[in-house]
Amino acid sequence: MNSSNLRVLGVQRAIARKVQIAGRSILTAIHKTAVHEAVELRPLGLVGDEQADLSVHGGLDKAVYAYPSEHYSYWQQERHQAGLDGIDNDLPFGAMGENLTLQGLLETDVWVGDVLHFSACSLRVTAPREPCYKFNAAMGFSHAVKRMAQTGFCGFYLAVDRPGAIASGETFVLEPGPRRLSIPQRFEAKMFKHMR
Repeated sequence: MNSSNLRVLGVQRAIARKVQIAGRSILTAIHKTAVHEAVELRPLGLVGDEQADLSVHGGLDKAVYAYPSEHYSYWQQERHQAGLDGIDNDLPFGAMGENLTLQGLLETDVWVGDVLHFSACSLRVTAPREPCYKFNAAMGFSHAVKRMAQTGFCGFYLAVDRPGAIASGETFVLEPGPRRLSIPQRFEAKMFKHMR
């Protein structure tokens, strides 16, 4: 990991809305869209962003969801193999449901307790994302959760240690925490049920 390459490529947010998933009307905010100006970041996340199910997303420890941009090519290939090319070729940042699309920081580089320092705010790594059926619906194919479990391309949640503002294009610095539990270790423990 080269710290000079750590950058925010996208900032996204969404308002929770009802969508049809498997014939049911489900409230979700997984469909994030890009914000092109600086966004205020408070202890519970980006101003203007919502989470539909606060039992698994949101709150102080899961205020912001970050995802590595490097995995987008993998998901585009998976969608191609699922025959979705003719339906929707576009996979914009935010398609994983993430608030921040990051460059240069993979799950294998991150440990619970690490801190990401941006120019006006600081965010602490707390946990990997555990995907649910809404991720299958967002990706458009039924085995997306299983693929995330197999690859470990999960992204990670962040708590807001220092509120401020954040914008696409800015760089950041990673400050190592105690380094006792890595994101891949925590994700593997959580994802065992999806590997069957």
